[in-house]
Amino acid sequence: MAKYKIEVSSTAERQLKKLGQEDQRRLVKAMLFLGNDPYPKGSRKLSGYDDVFRIRVGEFRILYSVSGKRLIIIILKIGQRKDVYR
Repeated sequence: MAKYKIEVSSTAERQLKKLGQEDQRRLVKAMLFLGNDPYPKGSRKLSGYDDVFRIRVGEFRILYSVSGKRLIIIILKIGQRKDVYR
């Protein structure tokens, strides 16, 4: 399987920097794992969007878009469930 390139939006980068170091480590590890498998067990497609998915990492959610033709994953948002879907 081809490895996907991961790009992080400026919004997601800001949201990640606001979190504690341990949470940052867990989230970055999950994002790197997406490069090998963009549709891991537990990933869900968001309704109302064609190519936006989410994964759970503890109490946090990572929203991302997959471009299969160009092998790119774009991390859109990172945050707690109560805030990330707004």
